[in-house]
Amino acid sequence: MQFKDYANFHQMLCETVDRHGESPAYRWFDENGEATSVTWQEFYDQVKSVSKSLIALGVGHGDKVNILSYTCYKWVLTDLGNMSVGAGTVGIYQSNLPQDCKYIINHSDAVLVFAENQEQLDKLLEIRNEIPEVRKVILFNGEYDDDWVITYDEFLGLGDDIEDAAFEKRTQMVTPGDTAGLVYTSGTTGVPKGVVLTHDNLTFTCQSVHLSGVFNDGEEMFVFLPLAHVFARTCCYTGVRTGNRTSFARGIDTLLEDFGLAAPHWFVSVPRVFEKIHTKIISGVEAKGGIALKLFHWACEVGGEVSERKVAKKNIPLSLGLKYLVARKLIFSKIHKALGGNVKWCISGAAPLNPDIARFFHAAGLLILEGIGMTENTSFSNVNRQDSYDFGVVGPPGVGIEHKIAEDGEVLFKGRNVMKEYYKMPEETAETFTEDGWLRTGDLGSIDENNVLKITGRKKELIITAGGKNIAPSRIEGMMVTSKYINQFCVVGDQRKFLSAVATLDQENVTAYAVENNIPFDDDEDLLSHPDIQALIDAEVAERNKELASFETIKKVAIVPEFTIENNMMTPTFKLKKNVIMENYEEKIDTLYG
Repeated sequence: MQFKDYANFHQMLCETVDRHGESPAYRWFDENGEATSVTWQEFYDQVKSVSKSLIALGVGHGDKVNILSYTCYKWVLTDLGNMSVGAGTVGIYQSNLPQDCKYIINHSDAVLVFAENQEQLDKLLEIRNEIPEVRKVILFNGEYDDDWVITYDEFLGLGDDIEDAAFEKRTQMVTPGDTAGLVYTSGTTGVPKGVVLTHDNLTFTCQSVHLSGVFNDGEEMFVFLPLAHVFARTCCYTGVRTGNRTSFARGIDTLLEDFGLAAPHWFVSVPRVFEKIHTKIISGVEAKGGIALKLFHWACEVGGEVSERKVAKKNIPLSLGLKYLVARKLIFSKIHKALGGNVKWCISGAAPLNPDIARFFHAAGLLILEGIGMTENTSFSNVNRQDSYDFGVVGPPGVGIEHKIAEDGEVLFKGRNVMKEYYKMPEETAETFTEDGWLRTGDLGSIDENNVLKITGRKKELIITAGGKNIAPSRIEGMMVTSKYINQFCVVGDQRKFLSAVATLDQENVTAYAVENNIPFDDDEDLLSHPDIQALIDAEVAERNKELASFETIKKVAIVPEFTIENNMMTPTFKLKKNVIMENYEEKIDTLYG
């Protein structure tokens, strides 16, 4: 399959509709678990309706439209209707506070905002007088008695009088270099920047992903990450290219049930989700103890042998294969069932995945292909392949993408997946590219003889101890959160004599430990400062320190409340805002070195 130079995303969508018109395209579930599905032809007809209604509302070529909502079918429908007539889609996380929403709405020059429900509408009503360019708010769900607000059904009716010719004229005006959308960075280190992604960025990236993987007809994808994040959007766009059906989760709270309903063949996630599943499995088995625990350890040992041979592309001896069949049936089948029973592979991205967690799932028969991308390169640059993979690396570059290592160790990229610019930020745009046009990533890494990239850390996160040792904290943090008692872990120690950390507790497992060991407490807060819990965490850290060089070991740990989106210490994609954490706990960190 060769790359095709599409005029715009709408043209790529039309090709898929022509190929797979009567095949299922999207599916979603109501509160009772009842499914609704549309074919590609039905989806396209609805996209046209959205586009016509946007024209009726006066949305012009190059205008920006915001979507303030969790991932859902209407998000994708609105996005593609918007792109088809040359407007740019700008997603806003449903977890954003009103003032954060105001910044993105105003900075992106939005003329319309689509809001998921009353909760999101309330944020807009609070800042209504501060977002004067917004003409209308369209509610995905619910209704509100105000001329400024209309329902989604009312919105769709606005385009009834728009002729097909007007729609087609608008689609033909859209060029490869036109803005398809803005994706605002999560702002872990400062003000969010609006990354301008063009139609060519999207159509090229979809083709590169398609060429870098195996997507069989009839297989289905499951999406639960926020579509305001480029990772989820790129996966949905790739689904348009491949023609596979996408099912949507109803929400994070129903995720496990939704996996069962969707029964996907593959899905994408961030490491945090895999870490949570791993912790739940381990703590559940350890709570049972006895023969169940022994069987589990035996199954992991057998699965580990099989995994090692698969990675090395070695044959699996008959006796080992038979043992593995037993292990799958007795132990690992429960993990597969929890994920719907059909999962063949999944992709982990947006942050480093602990290799031991990847090996655990592979031993259980679930292949996690780690990849890497960033908002500035349409969330895709490298990925392990289904037929050639390893753990602890992010694989070779996608087809048509180049990578190299700068003299200072920074990973650089070049390709048609790379953004056009930061919206209205020319200085920041210039700083992000080298003089000869390579995209700076801020990642540190190395490329081996097979062109496989390994990420070793982040330039901005690199810790330089008082002794002059350069330490990338992400690997250490990934090791520590394999403890079922540790929820989050933030390494500190820049310009200090040794490394310490600020950590949060896995409340469920720590509470169970306290009860089992007769540790008195009235509430969760009591456990944060209890010496027995501190000793437990210190012991867990000490055990993992054995795998580290002496200068990498964590000497002291401060236990604090959970880092959340609400307390501004975590982004909507579950990345820790380390600068905020260190600022907030500055005194506590100082006491570790006192």
